[in-house]
Amino acid sequence: MVVSDRQAVLKIAVPVPQQRGEVLIYDYLAGPAIGAPVGSIVQIPLGTRHVWGLVMDASDTSQLAAEKLKPVVMLADVPPLDAQTLKFLKQVSRWTLAPFGSVMRLLLNTPEALLPPPEQPVFTLPEFPLADVRLTPQRQRVCDFLKMVPPLSATEIARETGVSSGVITAMHKSGLLDKQMAVRGNRAPTLSPEQLKQARKSFTLSDEQQQVADAIAAKGDEQFSVHLLDGVTGSGKTEVYFDSVARVATTGRQVLILLPEIALTRAWQDRFEKRFGFRPALWHSSVTNAKRRTLWRQVAEGQPLIVAGARSALFLPFSKLGLIIVDEEHDASYKQEDMTAYQARDMALLRAKISDIPILLASATPSLESWVNAGAARQDEAGHKDWHQHILSSRFGQASLPEVKLVDMRLSRPPRGHWLSPDLQEALKATLEAGQQSLLFLNRRGYAPVTLCSSCGHRLACHQCDSLLVTHRLAGRVQCHFCGISQPLSQQCPACEEADSLRAVGPGVERLEEEVRMLFPDAGIAILSSDTVRSASDAEAFFKAVETGETDIIIGTQMAAKGHDFPQLTLVGVVDADLGIGGGDLRAAERTYQLLWQVAGRSGRAKQKGRALIQTFQPTHPVLDALSKMHLDNPVAARDQFMQAEADARQAAAMPPFGRLAALILSSRDLSLLEAAAEGLAAACPAYHGVDVFGPAPAPLSRIRGAHRIRFLVRAEKTVALQKIITEWLDKVRLPGQVRVVCDIDPYSFL
Repeated sequence: MVVSDRQAVLKIAVPVPQQRGEVLIYDYLAGPAIGAPVGSIVQIPLGTRHVWGLVMDASDTSQLAAEKLKPVVMLADVPPLDAQTLKFLKQVSRWTLAPFGSVMRLLLNTPEALLPPPEQPVFTLPEFPLADVRLTPQRQRVCDFLKMVPPLSATEIARETGVSSGVITAMHKSGLLDKQMAVRGNRAPTLSPEQLKQARKSFTLSDEQQQVADAIAAKGDEQFSVHLLDGVTGSGKTEVYFDSVARVATTGRQVLILLPEIALTRAWQDRFEKRFGFRPALWHSSVTNAKRRTLWRQVAEGQPLIVAGARSALFLPFSKLGLIIVDEEHDASYKQEDMTAYQARDMALLRAKISDIPILLASATPSLESWVNAGAARQDEAGHKDWHQHILSSRFGQASLPEVKLVDMRLSRPPRGHWLSPDLQEALKATLEAGQQSLLFLNRRGYAPVTLCSSCGHRLACHQCDSLLVTHRLAGRVQCHFCGISQPLSQQCPACEEADSLRAVGPGVERLEEEVRMLFPDAGIAILSSDTVRSASDAEAFFKAVETGETDIIIGTQMAAKGHDFPQLTLVGVVDADLGIGGGDLRAAERTYQLLWQVAGRSGRAKQKGRALIQTFQPTHPVLDALSKMHLDNPVAARDQFMQAEADARQAAAMPPFGRLAALILSSRDLSLLEAAAEGLAAACPAYHGVDVFGPAPAPLSRIRGAHRIRFLVRAEKTVALQKIITEWLDKVRLPGQVRVVCDIDPYSFL
């Protein structure tokens, strides 16, 4: 058969959630995408809809066979993904056991960016303006303004000159303005190498910071290396990694800085702008669709950008990536548990490895995984040559670490129905009198975590989840923090219908605010939680009130621990340090230590000495004992003593990072069907040396959003190919369509 009798066919990966860890490929006629290279993004018909897919290969087929294939609809208006990005997507799929189609969606999450950017009319002065035309004052202002600026829309010109849009339209009809169509968008700024070099020269680092920056630079930027930037709170880790950002960006390559989303506040952006003279490109949930579309295209086109974003920024289509930074690398928010379950820090390490570029992990309280890897690098340079630890042991400038005091609540009890000990009340009073600011930390949103009936004992619970409803008195509602449903707050018990019988049990930040207002009625008090600070504008208003001194006492949840710098804050009070220490969570002690260290570190970040009072009923607990040594001459050594004890316990139990762990969660609205499916999966359970399977058992949170949940927990030795074992196990059993299974490699939440 001659070539003319054959048709070009593209093998395209489709975004369908099937085939764990494997690429699901369909054949399509090339059509308008003929000659499209591997990595091209194309729109294809799939069932009754059109979706975007990735070209994975090309071939040809006979005319007869081609008649059974559908053609590609269109080729995306963006460059093809490079080989490194495609490899990264495949590796993420294989590691997480998520379908490749689900991982594709993480990258193709801005479909508007795949189409030609929209154009809009803009106006300029004509090349040959009309002569001897008398202009009104309004028209004269427009002409004078347009002499100094690029083409702008009528709305923009009207806003800047104080005229109506009708004036612009009339000037165009009269021949006084030219109109043309142009692509508009808020493009992220790019700087020339010369500007970046100058910005880097302007950095002022301490001797300790400069030594670390030089050590990182000495390892080179042309190969994979991992740098754990391990510095106490306030030591200037951000300034050190800014030096690496400037150095790499000078070469024209792209830089990605990952931060917990709340850390992407105006304060962090201000620090960036102070160093570089411009703001970074931002990528997070609050960025508008228009800005996301423009930034996605800029990244795909390989423009030299510095992108700061939440975990999803890791899946932008970088084509010239030169450096990745993971700030607050220990933060649990880097773990995504919905849909594709992945740990952004670990996947960032994977992407850096594939791209053969350096990656910096910054934290005052490193994750045990990173701490162990860095420790192994110190002990066995040959075996861990890619890992390097850099320690910043002192605060920048004149600041010193806060003095930490444990308040034994068995000896210093507050009055019944109150939560602040006499010691903490006295400290708050003294701080207010000194004109300084305080932070009270309680990691509970709302007014109260439990509401029960004093008559019949009924507790308000979610009808969709196996959880209690949280009272939010400010909003006048009770809410489930798992599925999000809420209902108006009522004082009538829904069980016995007794009036005025519902009682709040336990404190949340709203109830704590109530107590603080009673104690200090003249103080400025503000709550920092996801209920009160929901957007970038909310955050800006909150931090402005703190900076101007309008707020005297901050009452915050874990949002208050995320790298904020409040110069006038000299007192931190932890209201309930025992919250979160127990509960059967593998990382409970580690997380509590990290969170409380970060919270205590908000105090005394300027010239004034800070202090932290930590209320606890367990003052001898290893977590609290380690925190009490925070202010010593060698706080890193005290921290390492706690981390070593945690590592020894994990190693004895063969738990991560010394072993492998995976969770399989089966869920269905039909409980009997779910139980039968779990029994069938248990019957096919693999028997491998070095692998233990626990379950099936009801998940600790056995129902979410109306779906019942059963869990298997798999523990394996470090050398075991865990993903392969789980894949073979699941392939043995055909689960009903009404039963969903989610694989979570290295789970963080044990709910």
